[in-house]
Amino acid sequence: MSLAVVITTIQSPTPAVRSLAEKLRPLGANLIIIGDKKGPASFHVPGADFYSLARQLESPFELARKLPVGHYTRKNVGYLEAIRAGAECIYETDDDNAPLSNWSPRQLQAEVRVAGAGGWVNVYRCFSQERIWPRGLPLDGLVDSFDRGVPIARAVSSVRAPIQQGLANGSPDVDAIWRLVLDRPFDFDDGPSVLLQPGSWCPFNSQSTWWWPDAFPLLYLPSHCSFRMTDIWRSFVAQRCLWELGLGVVFHAPEVVQDRNLHDLMRDFNDEIPGYQRNRELATVLADTSLDSGADSVIGNLRKCYQALVAQGFFQAAELELLAAWCEGIEEAR
Repeated sequence: MSLAVVITTIQSPTPAVRSLAEKLRPLGANLIIIGDKKGPASFHVPGADFYSLARQLESPFELARKLPVGHYTRKNVGYLEAIRAGAECIYETDDDNAPLSNWSPRQLQAEVRVAGAGGWVNVYRCFSQERIWPRGLPLDGLVDSFDRGVPIARAVSSVRAPIQQGLANGSPDVDAIWRLVLDRPFDFDDGPSVLLQPGSWCPFNSQSTWWWPDAFPLLYLPSHCSFRMTDIWRSFVAQRCLWELGLGVVFHAPEVVQDRNLHDLMRDFNDEIPGYQRNRELATVLADTSLDSGADSVIGNLRKCYQALVAQGFFQAAELELLAAWCEGIEEAR
């Protein structure tokens, strides 16, 4: 399997990136580092392929010139470059996530417990009995998620899963409310991987996530929303499109540890307000959007989802221009 790893950074090489590069070296994986206007002019890590902003702007992909500068969504260029290089699996992470000792390349076929019976699921409850929840879970469903846990539909089985999320120890992906009220170093329990059935919603992020070709178009990170919502709202679109393939997202026990980059928590809180207010509504809009079944419909379904969300004011109309450039880039890269 040809593996590509995509990271965006505005820092010199971090210990986490160096640790990941050591893991990747014997695998022959392609480590793609996406820079930006702010940050280093070069990036000296053995095996890393660094794309400065200037190099990105010379890309054959028009999206590279249309994306905003100084924005996390420049990671989209990295995805396209990975696909163009022939990646059969894309692993995305951040520059503050170091692989744990158990980290190893995932396979498209995963051994899982099947969970969820429709509606919202706090998948963190599969890996901890403490009061913790993923960024993007509606706040008005938290108490219920703690009280009832996660319904398991059937025991371990093997499933095909083109999107798989690994959890993070140390500083897990939680919302600003959890950090402002409960923040502390946190480790999840080990446990069997979990598949959420179609019809069940749980946000997933871009910290330690595995993607295979059927889901490559769903990698798209939207630009015309807050920074703290781009990967979360992407995750809801991706889940909705997976349902038309008869598939769901798989969540794994921790595979990385995060030494979190410095954040202004009140700024995070303000950036998350659109999600606190509208995540449930966004999922309803997506669920009510008529999509087509089959792998050949993924790009068309992606367009339909964003058209519906633009119509309901979740994104500015300008998002559709970026999405069109992304879809063109996907076709060119394949």
